[in-house]
Amino acid sequence: MTIPGKVVAITGASSGIGAATGRHLAALGASVVLGARRTDRLDRLVAEIEAAGGTAVATRVDVTAPDDLRSLVALAVERFGRLDVLVGNAGISRIGTVAELDVEGWSAMVDVNVKGVLHGIAAALPVFTRQGGGHLVTVVSTAGLKIVPTQAVYAGTKNAVRTLLEGLRQESTSGALRTTSISPGYVRTEFVDRAIDDPTVRGEVQRTMAALGLDPGAVARAIAFAIDQPDDVEIGDLTIRPTRQG
Repeated sequence: MTIPGKVVAITGASSGIGAATGRHLAALGASVVLGARRTDRLDRLVAEIEAAGGTAVATRVDVTAPDDLRSLVALAVERFGRLDVLVGNAGISRIGTVAELDVEGWSAMVDVNVKGVLHGIAAALPVFTRQGGGHLVTVVSTAGLKIVPTQAVYAGTKNAVRTLLEGLRQESTSGALRTTSISPGYVRTEFVDRAIDDPTVRGEVQRTMAALGLDPGAVARAIAFAIDQPDDVEIGDLTIRPTRQG
């Protein structure tokens, strides 16, 4: 495996896919640098990883703040001497029709899902350039592959990131930079809890997720698969979803 010894920073690491990825990569021998807004959860995750024999540090990160992403990358370099992978996992969703005109929700999704990824890229690329290589792994969504009502703006933000990463890939064919888009389907996380205001609709979606959703660890293993490839192999896009998802 190529993962042991790698330094991996993860945004949105306090729960769900981000936390599962931190646990899994640390168990495989990576040093993980965890970022999220909920520092109490980060502290518990670091303690859990260390108790299991892994290596982890954490810092508060709000991906809408460029300085926070720079601090996350700087922490990796200060503690471990380098940064090999940035997993851009932080994301939010607001479910609703366009006609509902949730302008505030639209702006929040753009700020986190699109600008947050750009802030991570801006923080990591100079380090990758100096050390001669690096890997950007970004969690996108199957919502961008199958467009459905009530998710138009959310899907739009995810497809914007997919386009951004493909453009960056084409600009970076020297072999020094790898980019990967991971598109999960239904996953059992807290993601929908804050995405839907209507309690009836929220309950229905939560029940669907509980019945069909993947364990976040499945996505963590997919991320590890992409990271574990030899330097001359790039997994550009990877879709992972429950076998029963339509």
